[in-house]
Amino acid sequence: MDLVPAGPELFEAAPGGSPANVAVSVARLGAPVRMLARLGDDPFGRRLRAHLADNGIDLSLVVAAREPSSLAIVSLGADGVAEYDFRVDGTADWQWTDDELADVLRGEVLAVHSGSLALTMPPGAAALRRLMRRAQSQATVSYDPNVRPLLMGSPDDVRRSVEQLLPHVDVVKASADDVAWLLPGRAVEDVVADWLAAGPSLVAVTLGPDGVVAAGRKAAMVRRPGQPVDVVDTVGAGDSFTGAILAGLHRRGLLGAGRRDALAAIGVQPLGELLDEAVRVSAWTCTRRGADPPTAAELGLSPRS
Repeated sequence: MDLVPAGPELFEAAPGGSPANVAVSVARLGAPVRMLARLGDDPFGRRLRAHLADNGIDLSLVVAAREPSSLAIVSLGADGVAEYDFRVDGTADWQWTDDELADVLRGEVLAVHSGSLALTMPPGAAALRRLMRRAQSQATVSYDPNVRPLLMGSPDDVRRSVEQLLPHVDVVKASADDVAWLLPGRAVEDVVADWLAAGPSLVAVTLGPDGVVAAGRKAAMVRRPGQPVDVVDTVGAGDSFTGAILAGLHRRGLLGAGRRDALAAIGVQPLGELLDEAVRVSAWTCTRRGADPPTAAELGLSPRS
């Protein structure tokens, strides 16, 4: 749960969590979503469950956790950019076991997304990383490092964990802040090229108000501008960008292990159009408090276009 500033000396409890925000963004853009999560039975956990269900997300894989829910306390700069403090010791999110994950890829799964703290926090991170590797045989695998320096440890350790996952994923989204923390002094374009060479078919790095730079295996480096908006806060903006990328790939029939070659062959024009959609979704999210991405109807976007 995010505690988001809502006025002088006032916080609003808003459902959050990076992969959950991605799931909500994908669902609101018209693609079917199943959420893999450990949710507590405390008031925050029940509210998170209701939030996901209200957005049409399949909760059949949710684990009923005994531990309490995690809490992220948000502070905002003058430009609305969010910074986070956390209360996560012994909470539900990080306690994954291989047994809990053994059967989660049953049925048709076109894509698996994860990232952020779930893939770095013990004891469950190792089990989730094994799941990501296993998923590659049947699904497009999407990954967002989504760096949180307060909790993740040293940049060297996190960089090694990122590099270990890159050969096993198809789509990588990071932010310029992530790159600056992981690889200080490196140009974003160089990092995109290096990560792409490690195995993924598509790598995108968001640049805040300056848009995004991305590349595919067959597409040259593509840079798309940001969309000016009146920013309330940036909570969930990067997650909604990732959700828009996944929903956009779904509309274009580019998700699934059988479509890996087609994804790798995405051209400059369709990649640019995909990035423009994601920038628009992310910008829209910045105009509302908390992680509250737009729907396909709000964007005038057909889910099957």
